[in-house]
Amino acid sequence: MRTVLTRFWMRWAVALLGCMVAPSWAAHAYAQFGDIRYPANFSHFSYVNPQAPKGGEIVLVPPTRQSNFDKFNPFTLKGSAPPGMQAMMFDTLLVGNMDEPTTAYGLLASDIQVSPDRLSVIFHIHPQARFHNGDAVLAADVQYSFERLTSQQAAPQYRTYFGEIKSATVLGERIIRFDFVRPNRELPLIVGSLPVFSRQWGQVGQVRKAFDQMVMDMPIASGPYRMGPVQFGKDVTYVRDAAYWARDLNVRRGLFNFDRITYKIYKDSTAQLEAFKAGEFDYMQSFIAREWARAFTGRAFDRGELVKAELPHGNAGDFQGFQFNLRRDKFKDVRVRQAIALAMDFEWLNRQLFYNAYSRVRGYFVASDFEAKGPPGPEERALLEPLRAKLSPAVLDSDVPLPPRTQLAADSGHTLRDHLRQARDLLQAAGWTYRDGALRNAKGTPFTIEFLDSSGSMGRVVTPFAKNLEKLGIQVQYKVIDFALLQKRMDVFDFDMVSNRTVGSEAPGTELLERFGSKSADVEGSGNVLGLKDPAVDALLDKALGATSRPQLVASLRALDRVLRHGHYVVPHWYGAVHRVSWRAAAFDRPQALPRYYQPEALVTTVWWSRSAPTTAPQKAP
Repeated sequence: MRTVLTRFWMRWAVALLGCMVAPSWAAHAYAQFGDIRYPANFSHFSYVNPQAPKGGEIVLVPPTRQSNFDKFNPFTLKGSAPPGMQAMMFDTLLVGNMDEPTTAYGLLASDIQVSPDRLSVIFHIHPQARFHNGDAVLAADVQYSFERLTSQQAAPQYRTYFGEIKSATVLGERIIRFDFVRPNRELPLIVGSLPVFSRQWGQVGQVRKAFDQMVMDMPIASGPYRMGPVQFGKDVTYVRDAAYWARDLNVRRGLFNFDRITYKIYKDSTAQLEAFKAGEFDYMQSFIAREWARAFTGRAFDRGELVKAELPHGNAGDFQGFQFNLRRDKFKDVRVRQAIALAMDFEWLNRQLFYNAYSRVRGYFVASDFEAKGPPGPEERALLEPLRAKLSPAVLDSDVPLPPRTQLAADSGHTLRDHLRQARDLLQAAGWTYRDGALRNAKGTPFTIEFLDSSGSMGRVVTPFAKNLEKLGIQVQYKVIDFALLQKRMDVFDFDMVSNRTVGSEAPGTELLERFGSKSADVEGSGNVLGLKDPAVDALLDKALGATSRPQLVASLRALDRVLRHGHYVVPHWYGAVHRVSWRAAAFDRPQALPRYYQPEALVTTVWWSRSAPTTAPQKAP
């Protein structure tokens, strides 16, 4: 639903040792905690086929329920850009890979130098780097990209994401230095993920358009694909740039093999699936267990024309839940939020609707080392004790809260009725009582909740949830609206509750400021959907960003997870341990070995290749 910024990571173990004794160091890569897998002369990433042929086409649909697009600038707040645009067209200084969560390697940057005090980083731009118009990528373009993305004319999440980068200074034609507000091992990775575009983008004669007025101006970027044919609002095709400047680099070998990548947009999910079966596109991912079990069937599957597979992965689980808008007065009391969560019977949903395919989301860092468990350990307590005055006593004195479980769960003796009684008592303590046919506060205002959805897929979940809430006297309205309208309402915080999903990360960091930091709570279009403003949360975010080792990062994020869970800011949903994907069997080939960390769309569009592509001679290692 919400664009989640792609995170890249970096550094080399030998370079780490060198920086302990040298005034500065330079390397081909950077790792947040020094764990670099590939040496400077590596040939290709382990999960790719370096001899993959180039050619052919793949047609797919966006993994989100995007219903339209109306601009070509993916970096501004208003409107929707074509799906896949940023990944296909914009190169970055450094690039991550699917083997290592906290390491990235040089792409536009051929060399990275981090100062001994970690307050700055210098990048040397690759001399071969070129934009699609043939111009060289220069330090001035990198500086221009940074300044535009952190201006008031760009979407606000970029100002938060790059918020700890103080300045960008051009030191030479292809040399640029970024200065940081404070030492932070993640910041070289954050800078490395900067999308770079040409200063000529939006230039008309001697006049340069304001960045937020560059709506239909085609970006001038340097990535592996250019914009191809477009049926505006319906589908978009990216065409592989045969002259792509980085096609022979080790970080690109065996990747981006399709000549054409087309995204089709369907406003109706049922029509989309039937179109897939009819051959209108080649690949899709399923996020709905019932759909996967009952709708991904038919003659094409029986004949083997369509493959249906559950691909394992090592990703941290995605966080998903019904999120409260804390800007609404009715949701400000933690007892109210806790009571509403008690009304959702996940065990019933999993059995009746999900074919027991899911596990319950417990915390904000799902199925990862960062998930808090039991009472706080010594490392967490050391971080939480100084914040005791800002915390509920339960944070330090009790186990971390778990989602309510009903008697369908083997380890629970509670029934839904037990939970609803508990919810009634919590609501009453918060000043909400049932009278005159509704749950009302002291002023007589009835308690209502509007659930917004852009696809209708949440209707079967909201319906039983709403029935349970109505037993408490809460009036529920479920409204399905267009994706663009939903995004707009979220941008201006005009909602009660929405289902929101955040892709899991193996090393969360700066993006958490956007999700939970007080500074982003009132910024329109920010990722702080909740509207959360909590000084204790801000302090723990500060600790996480300042972590100098993996154990420090783990302790600070577990403490953060604990504090957030005691706040009961969401009604947690569920997650799955596999990616459910389907594709046209005769169309594609792929390496047999899967990487550890990946999202299916990125794997398919970058690593797979077309069977109709001509076989090419083996490529020599550099």
